[in-house]
Amino acid sequence: MKISHTILKRIHYVSGLIISTFVALYLYNHVCGILGADKHIEIMNSLRVVYRNIFFETILLIAVTVQILSGLTFFIARKRTTTSGFDKLQLWSGLYLAIFFIIHVGAVFVGRFLHLDTNFYFGVAGLNTFPVNLFFIPYYALAIISFFGHIACIHNTRMKRTVLGLTQDQQSKTILLLGVCLTLVIFYGLTNRFKGIEIPEQYKILISK
Repeated sequence: MKISHTILKRIHYVSGLIISTFVALYLYNHVCGILGADKHIEIMNSLRVVYRNIFFETILLIAVTVQILSGLTFFIARKRTTTSGFDKLQLWSGLYLAIFFIIHVGAVFVGRFLHLDTNFYFGVAGLNTFPVNLFFIPYYALAIISFFGHIACIHNTRMKRTVLGLTQDQQSKTILLLGVCLTLVIFYGLTNRFKGIEIPEQYKILISK
């Protein structure tokens, strides 16, 4: 049964809302990394009551799968015809997020298979260890920026009025700039502030140490 383009867009939009709810909690947790590893883990454990229960986690995994498949469908259909700046950003940021979701969800399940808690140290191990951080720093940074870039593009499509003196394009650029600033804050918490942090022994398997 072939799904119409309109219905597929609606399904893509709804799955995106579900994922965005999780990502908002996830990024908030990472911002709290500036308060220290213990605080990050404390807040993470509180948030996991919401997103680690079997009901929400199942819905989230379905939403991610739907988002990847529908997103790739849109990318293939539009990559040759998309010309405007925000349309291109939406297309390519969506492609990167699809790739990121595949890798990231896979990494979480690998962590569980290895009986590792995918907490603060699971991410920090790669971000603070040379040379693997040459991959992990741009990998995570582009994911956050792509997420905000995708939202900026959707906002640009749907918002048709001036807000606080900002035009449609200016609003979208502000959202993208917010994403860049938030990325810097998060990386300050997960890297510079904790440079030289002691990685627990069980997590060194992730960095071959």
